[in-house]
Amino acid sequence: MNIALESPEMLLLIIPVIIAGFYLLRKTKTKLVEWRVLVSLLLILALASPYTTVTRTVSEEDPSIVLVQDQTASMGIFPEGAGTDLYESLTAKTPTALVQLTGEKTTLGDAVTQYSGLGNQIVLVTDGNSNSGKDLTEALEFAKDTNTTVYLVQPELETNDLSVEILGDKKVVVDNQNEFEIVVRQASEQSVSYFLEVFVDGKISQSRQFTQDTRNNTIPINQAFTTLGAHNISVKISDISGGDLKEINNEFFKSIYVIPKPEITLVTNETGSPLAKVLSNLYEVSVANGYPGAGNITDSKVLVLDNQYINSFSDAEIKEIKNYVSNGGGLIVVGGDRAYNYGNYLNSSLEEVLPVISKPSEFRGGRNLILLLDVSPSTVAHKTQGDILSNAVRILEEDNLKDANVAVIAFGNAAYDVSGGFVFMGLPHNVAILKEKVSKLTPTNETQTSLDQGLGIAKQMLESEDGELDAIVISDGGIEESYGQSVQIAQELKDMGVNLYFIHIRSSAPSQADRTRNYYAEMLMQEIGLEGNYQHIEMGERANIVFEEPAEAPDETEEEEPEYNGTYPLLEYSPDHFITRSVNLTNASITGYNQVTPKAGAERLVITITGQPVLTTWRFGLGRVAAFTTDNGEGGGVRWSSVLYNGSNSKLISGTANWAIGNPQAEVGAVVDAPDTWLGTPSDLTLIMYDEGIPQLKLNGAQLDLALTGRNTYETSVNPVNIGIHDISGYPLAVNYALEYLEVGHNKDIESYIVATGGKIYTEKEARASLLKDARQNSQKESNEPVSLKMHVLLAALILYLSEVIARRIKEMRRLTQAQGEAGEEKAA
Repeated sequence: MNIALESPEMLLLIIPVIIAGFYLLRKTKTKLVEWRVLVSLLLILALASPYTTVTRTVSEEDPSIVLVQDQTASMGIFPEGAGTDLYESLTAKTPTALVQLTGEKTTLGDAVTQYSGLGNQIVLVTDGNSNSGKDLTEALEFAKDTNTTVYLVQPELETNDLSVEILGDKKVVVDNQNEFEIVVRQASEQSVSYFLEVFVDGKISQSRQFTQDTRNNTIPINQAFTTLGAHNISVKISDISGGDLKEINNEFFKSIYVIPKPEITLVTNETGSPLAKVLSNLYEVSVANGYPGAGNITDSKVLVLDNQYINSFSDAEIKEIKNYVSNGGGLIVVGGDRAYNYGNYLNSSLEEVLPVISKPSEFRGGRNLILLLDVSPSTVAHKTQGDILSNAVRILEEDNLKDANVAVIAFGNAAYDVSGGFVFMGLPHNVAILKEKVSKLTPTNETQTSLDQGLGIAKQMLESEDGELDAIVISDGGIEESYGQSVQIAQELKDMGVNLYFIHIRSSAPSQADRTRNYYAEMLMQEIGLEGNYQHIEMGERANIVFEEPAEAPDETEEEEPEYNGTYPLLEYSPDHFITRSVNLTNASITGYNQVTPKAGAERLVITITGQPVLTTWRFGLGRVAAFTTDNGEGGGVRWSSVLYNGSNSKLISGTANWAIGNPQAEVGAVVDAPDTWLGTPSDLTLIMYDEGIPQLKLNGAQLDLALTGRNTYETSVNPVNIGIHDISGYPLAVNYALEYLEVGHNKDIESYIVATGGKIYTEKEARASLLKDARQNSQKESNEPVSLKMHVLLAALILYLSEVIARRIKEMRRLTQAQGEAGEEKAA
């Protein structure tokens, strides 16, 4: 019990009391002085007003609810007035405010933000598709941080609707094959068929009948443009079976602006290599067998150095290359048997520009991690379930787990394997599956928290594993019933060499502490000597787990000869990067690589399955640098990586070059840039004047007002009122149906965010039956109320004083009785 004082300054009165007490004791030396001093001290303590705090749980019988009813245009596929019956039911029983969203823009994020943190609970009756204002996921995070519970009511789908969209670059290079994606979405998951037509510059290019039984269907198409300037692609779906509410979103336009091939310079001794052929097919390539000098690369967007010894460059030439990159040029350095660790790059001037150091990487593989997640009912009752799951998801997203094997175990009244054994985290698909499984975990029905069973399963899984062994428990700490057995198994795990961590999320769960307010989770970690691995965090906070470094690989010599035997499968380490997002390396392998280590601030994009970097990037000044640490596909006949230059794998090479190029358009004349847009959504237009002249732009023949916003840079905003392709002085702009009609059906992506706030997902029928009950339960709030101890101290002082008086009176009466007896004896004598 923690005790504090309201008026601690009153304790200063103790000093004169003690001084007076010592003085009186020296004069009289009686017990009376000691008793009176003690009573005085208690009275002074009472004057200081001691108090303690008591945690009380307060529940609202009539919680305040804000019901947000989505009646925007996209809700037409649901029953009209969805949520009205629920509002009438709630408002009859508890204070309920109604907020209606209408029109062709859905601002769910704004509504959640507006009503969070005001003591309300929020009910969203919607499809979950927010397309204007504050991002909905950010708003739900804000609701969670302000302790606002949000519920999602998903109306029952009444009819189907389909939409179509084209994804891909707007600015493309002439004569190059460009890949676009047509995405057809439907609100339901039923089987639908439709006839799809693709038009290029208004002429039909291809058509085909499709059958779709999933929410989304992605159709890749390839298209090359042989002339410069404005072009367009459009797609249309028709003859739809299975229901389609609106036709407006069945057609989509995409504008294309074709530019000349960018110029790049390739320095190579193998002009016929697969690398040279891929680049020559895509760009205007100037080939040289040595560095051509600064004057010859001025107009090049990228300089490619292919398998070059460091001594083939003078100090002055390397300085020129640095300046070229610093001023915005791109640099790609391709490996091989004369580059990086085989080309004496280590500690060279050229290495300063590169995102890697030419020495072997530290060993990063061999980590086996198990997450043990508490899904007992107390995690919902005390609003920690969302924190438990979100902390788990955050750990799964850790960069230092990309080479690890991870398993997930859930425990409530029983424990079970969620992941189906260990999952390799080097594959983005595996990470996505694990995150989805974790986000969909729900509490068990029984109240027991069987941590011991979860630890037991973890022990069985780790017994057969080698390398670095880790286990992380994330719980509200309510482990009272399983505490003893859990300590025993945790000790066995530690004895096996397992690094055990415990993330304890603070809550009001009574079973998290014993009668003396000692937390079971903390005591468990102390019992096994791992108290340093215990973290006690508040709701809304995120744990920071610092893993022990795995063992390093054996020392390797810097002058190691290249290995040509063996095959090393490749992995996309950063799958969302511009270079790798359209690359599939599932079946790609190499037979050799250069030994390098990424620098701090560099980004590994592709690695071998053993963790060796193959493609690493970073920014240097205004330029972009890529270290491609395998060969050009020829390699003097050795051919480490010829598979990377064939078929779809060659997208890795073209993607790297495109990334290094940045803006492929030549910096001459007047350059216009404006993204395609949606009806009712303005497009921000930028004009850069590289040559002298008067800036003038016209939209469909009408003059535009331009504002000077920087050196030779002008901006304006355009908002055409018609769907289709528009002309901006020869530059195309596509305007499509309103954004409201793009996403159709329920948005499943927000469900985990809803749960994280402590809310639930319902159908309308389920909401009418149990939402108010859940809202009342979630309205329980904890408050720390002060309890005064002044009367207890005064009572103690009174008892002490009375005890002293009574004791003294008894003593005096005995003395008087004894004196009277002695006097009587004397008379008798």
